[in-house]
Amino acid sequence: MLEDEQIIGLYFARDERAIAETGRKYGMLCKRLGLRILGNEQDAEECCNDVLLKTWNSIPPARPDHFSAYLVKLMRNTALNLYEKLHAEKRGGTQTAVALDELSECLPAPDDVEAALSEAETAEHLRAFLRTMSEEARNIFILRYVYMMPIKDIAEKYQIGISKVKVSLHRTRKALRAYLGGDAM
Repeated sequence: MLEDEQIIGLYFARDERAIAETGRKYGMLCKRLGLRILGNEQDAEECCNDVLLKTWNSIPPARPDHFSAYLVKLMRNTALNLYEKLHAEKRGGTQTAVALDELSECLPAPDDVEAALSEAETAEHLRAFLRTMSEEARNIFILRYVYMMPIKDIAEKYQIGISKVKVSLHRTRKALRAYLGGDAM
């Protein structure tokens, strides 16, 4: 399996093997993330293919420092966009809907132009906030809200109770709300 820098080199050389190597190395990661968000294997596969095309179209000029994080961000955004499109009329009880609803109380409303910061500024504030958290709280938060992992699966992964995960997420959201409402914004 090729190293990330070699795969990126293939993209810069416009060698189509870059797509195959990306799929071979990161296809399952992207598909699992898409499946968690969308709950449908075919939709997740469609998003994976879209991400490969988006990667081909964005590299060059982009040269990501962390290729896996770059792909995860592309996949997450692609899957969330498809999720929103598919669920425009109805908000169900899926993991994605629940996770997005949980976070909605912490982040500025997207239609409140005066109150909302740019996406880059918000992301930087979020990264700064996460650096203040304990490693366990940070990892639980990321697994829930970036990877859309169900609370039960997080509890199993860390061998802790479901209630401890819920309490950790609640406290982190409360701290995030205070952080974003305070001097950070």
